[in-house]
Amino acid sequence: MGKTIEKLAESKGHEVVLKIDTDNRDDLKTGRLSEADVAIEFTRPESALDNIKAAMEAGVPIVSGTTGWLDQLDEIKAICTQKKGAFFYASNYSIGVNIFFAVNRYLARLMEPQEQYAIEMEEIHHTQKLDAPSGTAITLAQDILNEVSRKKYWVKEQSDDPEGLSIASKRIDSTPGTHEINYHSAIDSITIRHTAHSRQGFASGALMAAEWLIGKEGVFGMEDMLPM
Repeated sequence: MGKTIEKLAESKGHEVVLKIDTDNRDDLKTGRLSEADVAIEFTRPESALDNIKAAMEAGVPIVSGTTGWLDQLDEIKAICTQKKGAFFYASNYSIGVNIFFAVNRYLARLMEPQEQYAIEMEEIHHTQKLDAPSGTAITLAQDILNEVSRKKYWVKEQSDDPEGLSIASKRIDSTPGTHEINYHSAIDSITIRHTAHSRQGFASGALMAAEWLIGKEGVFGMEDMLPM
């Protein structure tokens, strides 16, 4: 993702003033970070919190797409408020996926009274993706739970509990990402699916968020930039 974002940013005339990876993490603590107008953070769950804190300490707005660390999101929101900073988070920056989120919410609302339909989810990603289910799958599941009262919680893999929403996760080499929601009954099935063909859509959305975030204060998400 970092390489894709860098290439796209430079093609749009932006200058990348600092790149951080495992070999130069100490550069996060230098004044070079404050030279940036905005930071984009796509790393790993165990690194995300420190990276975001470093940007906020430097007074740099930050866009994050790292998943698997959201149990600490309230801490980041508190720091952002304290520092009067700007923080943008999304589980998925693809414009298509965010349209898919809206379709998922609408379909779930329609299916609320249709108790004859069982609901299942599946997500497929590349083998380098460590967290499962994906952050996108969790967002989709949570939106279903908000609309369908017979489902109370999501669960990894299969569940025999009718109140559980099953999410099956598969890891297949070189698969950018597929998310599918299936409603099925004895009579018929309804399936919606989003399939990413490359990382370009994620990178484009993240760069759009970075451009949008400059000059703002607060905590934001895709629903703020792309109201649906």
